[in-house]
Amino acid sequence: MSDLIKITIDGKSIEVPKGTTILQAARQIGGKYPPAMCYYSSLKNTGGKCRVCLVKVTQGSEANPRPMPKLVASCLTRAEHGMVVENESSQEVIDARNGIVEFLLINHPLDCPICDQAGECDLQNLSYDHGLEGTRYEEGRRVFDKIDIGPYVQLHMTRCILCYRCVYAAEQLTNERVHGVINRGDVSEISTYIQNAIDKDFSGNIIDVCPVGALTDKTYRFKQRVWFSKPFDAHRNCTKCSGKTVIWKKGDDIIRITARKNEFGEVEDFICNECRFEHRDLNDWTIEGPREMDKDSVITANKYELPVVSPAVNVDAKFVSE
Repeated sequence: MSDLIKITIDGKSIEVPKGTTILQAARQIGGKYPPAMCYYSSLKNTGGKCRVCLVKVTQGSEANPRPMPKLVASCLTRAEHGMVVENESSQEVIDARNGIVEFLLINHPLDCPICDQAGECDLQNLSYDHGLEGTRYEEGRRVFDKIDIGPYVQLHMTRCILCYRCVYAAEQLTNERVHGVINRGDVSEISTYIQNAIDKDFSGNIIDVCPVGALTDKTYRFKQRVWFSKPFDAHRNCTKCSGKTVIWKKGDDIIRITARKNEFGEVEDFICNECRFEHRDLNDWTIEGPREMDKDSVITANKYELPVVSPAVNVDAKFVSE
């Protein structure tokens, strides 16, 4: 008996190993796959929190062709042989996704003009596709007392969507997790409880896994907009991690260092705090070349050639992000 099963998503079929989730199968097919704000393939037990990956299963399997009665989370639901799924082709899914995004934005402040995550924020991209121009919400937004969680990470709790990625990252990557989600309901918040500093080695990776601007690099705070920065793949010999990073330059200065992300915006090789925060000299790194950015990135959007035609001048103007 074959270990491969066949699943069809939006009319496109693919064979995947048993145990593959609908979201993983959709990513293998390519095109418009379900978005995910909490699922992270390189972290265990993530998924099922944000609900933006909901899809419609119109046929459960070849053996049991009945449809599933409700929309299901594609990041947790395993594919079955003969399963038929609707993602972008279902208006019910689109309406549900629009509603979930509206809920995510209820308490989210309009901080984009001052947020360091702007330009590489998953919630920004999601809002562009599924958000409303206005809000129907009339109640007050959540407010939290500001707390200092150490010299490396800046916490903005009002931007947090409680995806739990940072909790799982700290639990699985550091030798001692000192933060988590405290309280319940609409007063739940990320905190260290007794305001310990988050400074364990590898704890800086919570910055990379955060899908919004709730956890940002304090050493990069307000230094430069991401689309004005120049990202380069670089590496160094490190005894703690792979040493493979992306360095972000402003002129000849390194203004921040991040781990490398794949096409789905997820880190596969997490980096240590020493590589991330303590080596800001170009001589510490071997530059491999400019970072190849995703086609939808605002950084990529800045690098194009456009012919300009006017009565006064007829030249090719080149707009290249410097």
